[in-house]
Amino acid sequence: MSNPQHLQYTEEHEWLTAAGADGVSTIGITQHAADALGDIVYVELPEVGSTVTAGETCGELESTKSVSDLFSPVTGEVTEVNEDVKNDNGLVNSEPFEGGWLFKVRVESTGAVLTADEYTALTNPSA
Repeated sequence: MSNPQHLQYTEEHEWLTAAGADGVSTIGITQHAADALGDIVYVELPEVGSTVTAGETCGELESTKSVSDLFSPVTGEVTEVNEDVKNDNGLVNSEPFEGGWLFKVRVESTGAVLTADEYTALTNPSA
């Protein structure tokens, strides 16, 4: 499994893009997390206009195996949620780095993040 080099990662298995010119970053979960969860059957995301805080719970992912908290890697205001994922939870499993993104945030600050290589070392120590 390859983690895209242009993304940043968290130890809780979320990924995020660098904030664009508008200060907005896109957030999702990694392929590693999607594989570990199994088939996702329900997604609870933060509401547009709400504030999320880096390192704190902001939603939930329910799979056929378990329920897992979704942690925000940044602090800021939620500007968009992926309605496609809410309507088709399987996108998180099939396209975690593309169509399966979860939400977008106008970033005020970023929590602890890892590079792709650091995240790969965390999730696959023998690599």
